[in-house]
Formats: sequence, C-alpha cells, structure tokens
Amino acid sequence: MSSPTNKDRGAGAKRRLARVPASAEPEVLAVVAELAGRLDVRSADIAREMAVMMAHEIDQLDDDANLIEMLEASVQGNVTTIIHVLANDIPIDHLQPTTAAVEYALRLAQRDVPSNSLVRAYHMGQGDLMRICHDEVSTLDISARLTLAVLKHVSDVVYSYIDWITLYVFDAYEQERSRWINAQGNLHSAAIHALLSGSGGDTVTFEAETGYRLDQNHLAVVAWSTSDADVLGFNALDRLVRDLGAAAGADKSVIVTAIDRRTVWAWLPFGRRVPAPDLESLAASVPLDGGSRVAIGLPGSGVDGFKRSHQQARAAYSVAAVPDTPSRPVVSFGDRGVAVVSLLSENLESTKSWVWEVLGPLADDTSSAAILRTTLSVYFAHGESHLHTANYMNLHRNTVKYRVNKALADPVTAGRDKLDLALALQVCELLGRSVLRPIG
Repeated sequence: MSSPTNKDRGAGAKRRLARVPASAEPEVLAVVAELAGRLDVRSADIAREMAVMMAHEIDQLDDDANLIEMLEASVQGNVTTIIHVLANDIPIDHLQPTTAAVEYALRLAQRDVPSNSLVRAYHMGQGDLMRICHDEVSTLDISARLTLAVLKHVSDVVYSYIDWITLYVFDAYEQERSRWINAQGNLHSAAIHALLSGSGGDTVTFEAETGYRLDQNHLAVVAWSTSDADVLGFNALDRLVRDLGAAAGADKSVIVTAIDRRTVWAWLPFGRRVPAPDLESLAASVPLDGGSRVAIGLPGSGVDGFKRSHQQARAAYSVAAVPDTPSRPVVSFGDRGVAVVSLLSENLESTKSWVWEVLGPLADDTSSAAILRTTLSVYFAHGESHLHTANYMNLHRNTVKYRVNKALADPVTAGRDKLDLALALQVCELLGRSVLRPIG
C-alpha cells in the first residue's frame, strides 16, 4: 500500500476543516490588511519568541539544537503564511503547507516525540498570535463596532488555518511514524532505548536481541549529516560509523541505530582493551564533502560505561550542533572545554549575555577581536607564558605580549577573574558566532 502524497494529505485536511471563514466586508478587510502589515514588520521576532516559548513549555521540543532550529523555521513559515492570508484575503482551502512545517512534523515522528506535543505547539502558537493581534488592534483608531468585526474575522482566519495545518501535519506525522517504526525493525532501536532509559529489559535479553556484548569497553558515537537528508541517509551514516570503528581499532560488531534520517547513535566495542582514539585519525575517516560530522564520548566499561559514554557523546553533539558553530569533523567530550560548554549550550541566550558581560569588546564578531581572543586563550592555556604562547602560535614574543596587553587593557576585561575570562574564551571558540556580538 503506497503512502499518501502531499496532495492527498492536503485534500484530506481540507475535507475535514471545521469551518471556512466567511467573507468579510471591505471596511473590515482594509483594517485587517493594515494589521497584517504591522505584523509583517515584526514577523521574525514574533516567530522567534513563539518558538522559544514552545520549546520551553512543551516537553521534548528543546532536546536538540537542530530540532530547535527546525521549530523556529516551522513557526516562521506558519506565521508568514497567516500574515499573507490576512493581508490578501486568501481562502484557507487554497493554501499549501510550508516545507519547514511538514519537515518538522516528520522529524518529531522520527524522534518518537509524542504527537500531542506537536498539536499542543500549534494551539499555543494560535493563542499567542491572537494575543498579539488583540494588542495591535487596540492601538488602532477605529470604532468599537469595527474593532469587534476585525477581531472576529482575524480569529476565524487563524482558527481555520490552525485547524487545517494541524490536520495536515498530524497526518504526515502518523504516516512517517508508522513507516519509521517498520524501517527500524532491524536496527535494534527498541532494545537500545529501553536499556538507555532503564524502562525495561535486562542485559541478557539485550545481548540476545542485538548480538552486542555489554561486558566490555565501549566508545559511544553520534554521527549526523548537516546536508539534505536525501543526500546522506542511514546507509551512508552506518558506513561512516563502521569506517570510524576500523580507524579506532574497534571490533567488528559495531551497533548502530537511526534516530532520524540525519542522525545515528552507535557504540564501538573494544573487548577488554581500553581505547585511546587518535582524533586526527578518526577525523580522516569522516568525509568532509558529505556534510557528515561525528561526536564521541569517553571510553566506558560495562552497562554503566555504555550509558555514560553515550551521554558524553550527546553532550559533545549538543556543542557541535549549535547553529553557526565552527565546523570540525570530530568533536570529543574529552576536548578542552567541551564538557563545561555542553552545559552552557543548553541556554544559549543566558550564555551569550554572560560572554558579552565578561569579554566586553572581545566578544565582537570581528576579525580583530577573533585574533585577540585566540591569542589570549592560548596564553591562558600555556600558563600565561608569552614565550610558550609565541612558540605554539609561531609568533614573535613581542607580538604575543602586545595582543595580550591589548586584550586585557579594556576596563571590562582588566578586572575580570582569569578563570571567567578563560571559560568565556573557550565558549567563543566552541560555539562561535552563536555567542558573539554582531557588528553592523
């Protein structure tokens, strides 16, 4: 049986619409168009604030930086569409859903996020948008009668749009969830998730179902694609992980499970040997042209090591997957600063504010500030030795001294604790532009 197409889903959603807004009077439509113009100016901020609110209020919507980015894109697409409908009096049954909205629903299905989280997000967005519309209409110099008529029409349009889009994306979610569960039959997903969550299953059952021994040393891996999902799918990521295992000297019985079309979790087995992976060798195993990247934990032993190494790999992933971070093929939890920065990356807005407060002008997104940040960070890492820093960076000692003095001459950095400065610099190095102050 073939899966429904986007056209089929759209037709089905339109047939089940609770109601279609009635046509409004020209006087009402003119005011609604003015309201839409005001909303359009603020649309990016509205979408961003809505996405932050949804991610904060709804469980499992803020588990991953990529999911948060996709949530904001989905919200932006829906807000833009609603504004367009209000501005041009477009019938709801003439619409097509945005790609971002559908792709986000599919990704939630692949991540096993409950469908009620998806539906609740839409209804929260509906309530928030209507609050904004009420506030905007209250500032207009129009009669009470016209105010009521405008709000009624806007409410009807927004309700009908949310009714239609939730029907559409829910159908897409359900179909993808069914397909994904069937596709994962040979990937041991249920056994792995049960072991990680402690929700059931014992080690004997796990080993029998997966063929993977737990009484050995493990190195957990998260591998993902930053390119289009159709370019680098599960098979390519599976091969990547196995090549990584070969480069690290792991045994052949690597275990891999797909998390979504772009992401896999894996464990490299080493028997009784304690792995000491060479990150440069591992990085050479990651094809740079495919948009693939890897995060790894530290070696762990037994069931607890299996879980802990995975937690560490996901923490490293949380740093590497933040949008606009410097691209490195392999990021390890053991890399300098990654463990601490993974905690700070959970609240980027607060972290960014703290970095700006600590570094002052050094947090500017400019090439000159970047040079000073790098030099000062290396200086702290080398025991505040101008000579060792110069040798490491292949610079003249006086050049290092000049840069360090300049970096610390600003009133903001001059009186700061060196530990705070060193950590803030490490945050900038790992999280890049996502925590820097935009210029211009």
